[in-house]
Amino acid sequence: MIVPMARSTPSSQVAAVALADESGEADRPPAAGAPGGVVVDVIDATGRMDREDAAWLGQWAGRAVLAAGGEGEVRARVVGDPEMAEAHRRYSGVEGTTDVLTFDLRPDPSAGGALDTDVLICLDEAVRQAATRGHPVRRELLLYILHGVLHCLGHDDHSDEGYRAMHAREDEILRTLGVGETFGEAGSP
Repeated sequence: MIVPMARSTPSSQVAAVALADESGEADRPPAAGAPGGVVVDVIDATGRMDREDAAWLGQWAGRAVLAAGGEGEVRARVVGDPEMAEAHRRYSGVEGTTDVLTFDLRPDPSAGGALDTDVLICLDEAVRQAATRGHPVRRELLLYILHGVLHCLGHDDHSDEGYRAMHAREDEILRTLGVGETFGEAGSP
């Protein structure tokens, strides 16, 4: 069953991170609609992530969203294969699990503006892909959050050209941040 995510509702399984631009106000959440700020909540619905990984994921996801040119609020719910498969079927009409599903909750996404985004990310898929690519699971989960946000910022990977451009942008952002290329690593599919 899919449980809607509450906006900025902390719990024992949430790593909430507020980041701002270069103003140095990184320890304080931005005012609603404040330019240059992002709040990322990471909710571990599996109960399998440790707090350190959840905190790392929230911090780096906030940096990645800012580097991608986004601002606003992103809620990332970490789920397992069963919940992701149900959501994939329910919202996309596709059987089986997937890595990420993105829900752009802005009234008119085509108008742009601050993000109001829910992202479902699959821990089980991240474990499989991280093993194949040879990097930590939390880094794969970061890629999934960034991928979802890039969709909300106008990127599309449904054509060959769009696919290449979107994944190149993901790796560019992650390299720039010092996390390192993640999607296009040697050994990746």
